[in-house]
Amino acid sequence: MLTKRIIPCLDIKDGRTVKGVNFVDLLDAGDPVELAAAYARQGADELVFLDISATNEKRKTFSSLVKKIASHVNIPFTVGGGISTVDDVAPLLDAGADKVSINSSAVNNPGLIDQLAKTFGSQFVVLAIDAKQVDNGWEIHSHGGKIPTGKKLFSWAKEGQERGAGEILFTSMDHDGTKRGFANDLLKKLNDLVHIPVIASGGAGASFHFAEVFTLGNADAALAASVFHFGEIKIPELKLFLKNHQVPVRL
Repeated sequence: MLTKRIIPCLDIKDGRTVKGVNFVDLLDAGDPVELAAAYARQGADELVFLDISATNEKRKTFSSLVKKIASHVNIPFTVGGGISTVDDVAPLLDAGADKVSINSSAVNNPGLIDQLAKTFGSQFVVLAIDAKQVDNGWEIHSHGGKIPTGKKLFSWAKEGQERGAGEILFTSMDHDGTKRGFANDLLKKLNDLVHIPVIASGGAGASFHFAEVFTLGNADAALAASVFHFGEIKIPELKLFLKNHQVPVRL
């Protein structure tokens, strides 16, 4: 049986790690290099680095910071933010990234998924999807959750898979930062729809929330930020908790 993955997320703004609630009210959460190194030591399975202001500021991801972080970790490392062309990816992979995450650029240009998958392989392409519930459906939002796109979650996830994405990183904007648990019913439907791994994001507040997202939501991985950044949940203790609740994890 494949083990479930625990993934801390480093949301980066102005070179610092930040975290908010429902994508707003950002607080400083520390130095990203120090946090990345600590998570690697603590047994995180992967890391995600998201330069959350790159798209809105119309610039590329800071490859120098990616290189610093990569030099301090020995686990798979995904980078996202400001990636809009195939040419944007090579410098990030050269800096040490193992995978890239695309979001707004893929919404604006779905063919980018095909191009990246063809050039680098599907295993390098993570399609990040931010959605919130609107009129009994889930609508995709781009540019850090600021712009409603009219695209619907399930059809977009399926299209992303068909175009060559190797994983989906789904964030429920309604659950983000609330610490009340993941969108498990929705995640279950999403996992039933696609055959590529789904990373769940948004809502982690306690260890049992992770157990729920793996059992009820059937997620392949769970991503969280503030509960790790501020020491509310420690990764070694979380993994022992999951193992004791029959969730397969790498210890």
